[in-house]
Amino acid sequence: MAFKFPTDEWVKEFARQINSSKAYEEAGKDWEGDWIFVVEADKSYPHTACFFIGLFHGKVTDAALIENEKAREAQYFMRGSFTTWRKTIQGKLDPIQGLMTRKFKLEGNLAKVLRNPSSAKELVNCVLRVPTEFPV
Repeated sequence: MAFKFPTDEWVKEFARQINSSKAYEEAGKDWEGDWIFVVEADKSYPHTACFFIGLFHGKVTDAALIENEKAREAQYFMRGSFTTWRKTIQGKLDPIQGLMTRKFKLEGNLAKVLRNPSSAKELVNCVLRVPTEFPV
């Protein structure tokens, strides 16, 4: 079964993949910080979507598709176009590379993010395990 991106079901499956990952549990054991990811509309997808992932010491504390980026408090905001997110979810774009090339924009403590590359890498490994269906 594939999960449509971006939907609440997809976000919940992403959280399930993170919580079942021993590699992320180890890599993220010192991480404290919640994220809001903003999927900006582009020619491939006409709507903006936002989702929240709460992360604390290697586990997801909460995950949901949210109404807008102000719907929850978070320490980090990462935004990019639908096409950029799609490339990341498909394993065609590393998110750190996406940040460095300005395909993604990050609000929050960039230094902390860059000090935790193994945590970011394991989150990407988790997202790659989510069976994802994209709108046509």
